[in-house]
Amino acid sequence: MATILVLIALFLTTANGFRWRSFEPPPSDMKPLRPIVEPGTVPIGPLGNQWIYSPETKSYDLTRGDKQSPPFSFSTSEGTSNVTVVVAPELTTLVVIDMQNYFLHPSCNDHPSGRVAAQKTVEIVKKCREVGIKVIWLNWGLIDEDLDKVPAAQMHSFRQGFANPLSTPQDKRCGFGCDLGGGMGRVLMQNEWNSQLYKPLHEVARPKEDLFINKNRVSGLWSDDKAFSHILEKDKRQTLLFAGVNTNQCVLGTLLDAYYRGYDCILIEDCCATNTPGGQDVSILDIWRNYGFVTTSSALQVGRLE
Repeated sequence: MATILVLIALFLTTANGFRWRSFEPPPSDMKPLRPIVEPGTVPIGPLGNQWIYSPETKSYDLTRGDKQSPPFSFSTSEGTSNVTVVVAPELTTLVVIDMQNYFLHPSCNDHPSGRVAAQKTVEIVKKCREVGIKVIWLNWGLIDEDLDKVPAAQMHSFRQGFANPLSTPQDKRCGFGCDLGGGMGRVLMQNEWNSQLYKPLHEVARPKEDLFINKNRVSGLWSDDKAFSHILEKDKRQTLLFAGVNTNQCVLGTLLDAYYRGYDCILIEDCCATNTPGGQDVSILDIWRNYGFVTTSSALQVGRLE
């Protein structure tokens, strides 16, 4: 009796549009459910968003199988020796943070190490363009509405020592939006001279090709509702190369938020600088131990497309 009922159910299903069909292989362009992993390699991370580590070559493949352009490989400078990182240029972005007149120009700030980092960054911008990596300039750029919303803690830290010597009396310390005088404009407001890119970087920037993003916090990724977050998601950029000042402040703040969101983070150590004693070394140590990779401008310069 049970067999008869099953046959009747199958007949009714067929009558309602079900048709038996022979097995057909999936379309050739369909992505496999699991990534193709070479023997002897180690997948790291969730399906569809994995790194592949090769113990034999000590290389980390961050391309996620992307074939839009040849992968770009380079060595790391900190941690285990002779490690290579491989990235997909189409999924990678160079993020240059706060290399503005306010932080680097001698008339605004005494930051010689920052100016050295800026010169190295100029060459890395050129290298990234050569291999097909997008360049993003992520800078302070406030509007008047922002001044009413800057948190007290950030306003205090900026006035306390970020923008002024500690010896400056409290009532004379210049904060966000105040006029620096001498044609330099209001502090870190959009379209002011002090918020423009430092000259060597301004000369290498390409307005029609690069992306220019204003931020109103130490981190450029502090909120989902900001341009930087939207652009990375829209363009499916997964791997971020970091350059900028100051290493232990805006660079590290943005890098940490990127790490928390699941992006690959790679610091170019000599394209970053800080005037905080010990800040550079501690930041570099924390990054290679915990948050990603550290490399140098020279390693990127000799990196190769595979």
